[in-house]
Amino acid sequence: MRDRRFFLKGSLASILLTGLSPVVGLADDFTDSVLPTNNATKLRFAIASDGHYGQPGTNYKTDHENIVRWLNTAHEKTPLDFVIINGDLVHDRPELLPELKSLYFDKFKFPFYAIPGNHDHADAKIWKSVLGYEDNFSFEKNGVGFVMANTSDLKGTYICPDNGFLKREFEKFKDLKTVFVILHIPPHFWVPESPFVECKDTLDLLHIYPNIKAVFHGHDHSLDSVFYTQKLPHFFDAHIGGSWGTAYKGYRIVEVSQDHKISTYQVNASNNPVLNEVKF
Repeated sequence: MRDRRFFLKGSLASILLTGLSPVVGLADDFTDSVLPTNNATKLRFAIASDGHYGQPGTNYKTDHENIVRWLNTAHEKTPLDFVIINGDLVHDRPELLPELKSLYFDKFKFPFYAIPGNHDHADAKIWKSVLGYEDNFSFEKNGVGFVMANTSDLKGTYICPDNGFLKREFEKFKDLKTVFVILHIPPHFWVPESPFVECKDTLDLLHIYPNIKAVFHGHDHSLDSVFYTQKLPHFFDAHIGGSWGTAYKGYRIVEVSQDHKISTYQVNASNNPVLNEVKF
């Protein structure tokens, strides 16, 4: 039997890591930061996943026009430092990555970063030729560290991330107060027969470093909430495109305050269906 410590799931589409009330709402409702106005934001970014550009039978061009418009509009209201696209940028056609970048992602009014998913069929060479950095990549912004690791291979096999890379980057960032980890495929089976992988060594490594505050995943388009391993939250963000998943298309916003309090919420960008609508 799996350790029951791991079987904890958030029942809402968003949660505040600081103990404040959860926030759920529509894209147009968020014109300001959800952090208290007396606690200035040092970093604000979006994370989205699973666009599946090129998937037959889907409106993949419209989906990507939408995500660029939605995020640029959100940025105009409350600036974003960047967006992270967390895997499955394309659907089994890595040759479409340059087209996707030039026609859509280069139109963001802020920087973007991306990590491969199992449908990207990309390795370090392919990723660097398109994005300018390898499939395992880290960066620091405003004193917050980000570690992004590939969880698949050229055949689309689900694999555990490179723990040697993770450990090196975690050590590099060990003096930072806040580090986020980006993994397209989650490293734990929270529910039986889930489309994830079991990576005990990865989980053990994540739990060693107290400054790792959250892990962000894509892959399962039906999830927009949070699971836990021990006390470490693992967030999902639904999907940009593809042929299945939540009824709506959306993304997640994450904010870090000057004193390193963290908040995050999921945005129902397509307003389909409207969340928590009540008529009486």
